[in-house]
Amino acid sequence: MGFLDIRNVTKSYGQVEVLHRVDIAVEEGEFLVLVGPSGCGKSTLLNMIAGLEGISAGEIVIKGRVVNGVHPSKRNIAMVFQSYALYPNMTVGQNMTFGLEMHGVPKPDRDKALAEVAKLLQIDHLLDRKPGQLSGGQRQRVAMGRALVRNPDVFLFDEPLSNLDAKLRVDMRTEIKKLHQKLRTTIVYVTHDQIEAMTLSTRIAVMNKGHVQQLGTPKEIYDTPKNLFVATFMGSPAMNIIPATVVMENGHPHAALTDADGGVHRLRFSQANLAQWDGKPILLGIRPEAITDPEGADRKSGNIQPFPNRVTVTEPAGSDTFVTMTLSGKDVIARMRADASVEPGQKFDFAINMEKAVAFDPATEERITP
Repeated sequence: MGFLDIRNVTKSYGQVEVLHRVDIAVEEGEFLVLVGPSGCGKSTLLNMIAGLEGISAGEIVIKGRVVNGVHPSKRNIAMVFQSYALYPNMTVGQNMTFGLEMHGVPKPDRDKALAEVAKLLQIDHLLDRKPGQLSGGQRQRVAMGRALVRNPDVFLFDEPLSNLDAKLRVDMRTEIKKLHQKLRTTIVYVTHDQIEAMTLSTRIAVMNKGHVQQLGTPKEIYDTPKNLFVATFMGSPAMNIIPATVVMENGHPHAALTDADGGVHRLRFSQANLAQWDGKPILLGIRPEAITDPEGADRKSGNIQPFPNRVTVTEPAGSDTFVTMTLSGKDVIARMRADASVEPGQKFDFAINMEKAVAFDPATEERITP
């Protein structure tokens, strides 16, 4: 049993079921991120935890108490919204303590909580200003401060950084991470940004079409995606998915691929559980950083496979160079060092780290597990 338990939770609108039997146990102090495309059900689930949406079936339990039907104000949760939801006629200080005042907290206690949180968020010099006088990042800090002063059991964040520009988003991401590491609060955070999900979370729930596709640590989600959806949704650039055929050679399974000129190559798998797939088609998944030049290959890997192929496109991106080639009729992206000497049209000796390769069943789109 977790600190926050989501037990077999379902949400329906009439005959349409939009959330399908979601089961997640969140431990105290955990940072759980719900990530997925628009319309996947992540914000609906967050609103159900908050009490803003009713539950069609299942239970939501906070600290051992079933909160189905409990009013949001009685759940001891705090929510940070995408729109900040600050009162424009109130000062920063008044915005941050308004909830405490409504709950009858004495003024000395309100003032103490305000001073502590304002100092923590470095907005103590802004307490007399109105929201209209603040930048986007400052408003976001105020919205977070309003949640923090209440010292709730669970913090809920609904895409809080989506209204900020790219640089400020990165800065605020770091601030939220530092805040969690310092306070060890329990957080459920909704985003469609997989970079946010990877960098902030202790665990990620990847959602699609109302189902939790995979629940795990960022490393588990990234290295061993459960299915094609998770593999292609998490990671930027996305995992390369390449049609291949399994061929057994000297007792080891290999992936047979064709290069840009129609030549057939065989790449030896590290996993040995593919013997039953001999002669059958699979989908080979390889992250861009697992395809590079021989000098840039992972020296710790015991299975770097050479692969000469023709370069289609090169894209310098500052710290990296992204190189596109064709494998089995698909565009495949390799991530190389910034100073890699690669030119479009040339035949290049790629190095593929097959320790990082995963195989998917083309029929079910599920990963073929060891």
